[in-house]
Amino acid sequence: MIDLYTFNTSNGHRASIILEECGLPYRVHKVDLAKGEQKAPEFLNINPAGAIPAIVDHDVPGGPLKLSQSGAIMLYAAEKTGRFLPTDPARRAQALQWLMLAVTDVARASTSIFLSSAVLPDKSPANVAYFEEQTLRYLRVAEARLAGRDFLADELSVADFALYPLYAVRKALVDKAGDLPELTRWSAALAARPGVDKGMRAAD
Repeated sequence: MIDLYTFNTSNGHRASIILEECGLPYRVHKVDLAKGEQKAPEFLNINPAGAIPAIVDHDVPGGPLKLSQSGAIMLYAAEKTGRFLPTDPARRAQALQWLMLAVTDVARASTSIFLSSAVLPDKSPANVAYFEEQTLRYLRVAEARLAGRDFLADELSVADFALYPLYAVRKALVDKAGDLPELTRWSAALAARPGVDKGMRAAD
């Protein structure tokens, strides 16, 4: 059994989606970021960085495994089950490339929209607009990649599950831009998957 510590954010959604899609049994522990529960000693014992998601896998030889960082959790679940990581070396490398784009470039730009509009003392509309354009710039890279293919690495992989929650949280921005039809098509296919749907609602 895996204990998942999460909240209703794109980072958290990545972890619950991969656990659902890989068919790994897990229990959800909601860590309310608005209440500062990520700073509680009990959670810091699991992830000293005080960030979600984090897991504790009790089905590991030698004792429980504590793991944080959504990308690491995704790779761990995929490797544990032998799913959603291409076996072909070239395709595997592509899957890892697009996974990293999602959890670094797209995630950073998307998070900066939230910080600039809701957290930082200077809530300059110009800063928000800048990070919205940065988010769209990276999403357009994925848009070009998806032209003529169903998935980022040609087969369904961790890369698709990593990018989808970011698309979902910025759907209004994508719709407003109006020039990402491939990404919109791709997102509809992901949204129709029961594992993705359940993973997106795990922390509700």
